[in-house]
Amino acid sequence: MLIKFTKMHGLGNDFMVVDNLAGDITFNTGQIANLANRHFGIGFDQLLVVEKSNTKDIDFRFVIYNADGSEGAQCGNGARCFARFVSENGLSNNNPIVVETRFGIISLHLNVDNTVRVDMGKPNLKYEMDDIMPAQEKSRKRYKTLKEMHEGIVLSVGNPHYVMIKKDIWNIDVKGIAKEIQDSGFFPDGINVGFMQIDDDKSRIQLRVYERGVGETLSCGSGACAAVIYGVIRPLGWLNSKVRVDFERGDVQVEYKKGEHVFLSGPAEFVFKGQVEV
Repeated sequence: MLIKFTKMHGLGNDFMVVDNLAGDITFNTGQIANLANRHFGIGFDQLLVVEKSNTKDIDFRFVIYNADGSEGAQCGNGARCFARFVSENGLSNNNPIVVETRFGIISLHLNVDNTVRVDMGKPNLKYEMDDIMPAQEKSRKRYKTLKEMHEGIVLSVGNPHYVMIKKDIWNIDVKGIAKEIQDSGFFPDGINVGFMQIDDDKSRIQLRVYERGVGETLSCGSGACAAVIYGVIRPLGWLNSKVRVDFERGDVQVEYKKGEHVFLSGPAEFVFKGQVEV
């Protein structure tokens, strides 16, 4: 099958975007992994698929696949690219655009400067206790040891994130630490691992994220949200309610107040269009 696609990125977090409103395109895990290969395929962190929604008052279904072919539940950078894709291709004149994901319903607002503000919904701050806390006492002790080694929090913003505070994040073994956490056995569905650096400004952080099914990406929208949420809910309030999150290739803005929705704003860029035989 010959498939038309658009290559897009949000601060270097890159995507292959496909219009499947006709419902005649299917992908298997191997095909996605081959397409994601940066030497022999198109190369991307995630494959984003636009599908019809059968839910009233919902514009589209937003389907996300990681580079290894596994299905993702949420992607903040991808959501911004999704919004610009459907708008620029005349698939919707709505603003905001309302889409459903595996995680739930999200709202995408296109700004006049071609940035997009995403309502990412309410974070699940009980994720650690409800979904991954080991039941057996022996496992609990091992989990406590892991958390003592890598102090942080586990929460979900559609995707699960393990967020830590670290110093000098550009000179630490991100892959080694992240793999230790991901391979610990406590996260059967996988976990994204975030490394946050707070300097002297409560309105600005630096961040690196090692994603499940992908590896380290140049940026991560849901990871930015998770990091800011962690900083806001800390008893001493490490961060303000509006924070600039700096990645290697640019920044996004995250807005969060305790108990409310979290909002992500940033760019979404087109790279090229093409077609590929699958």
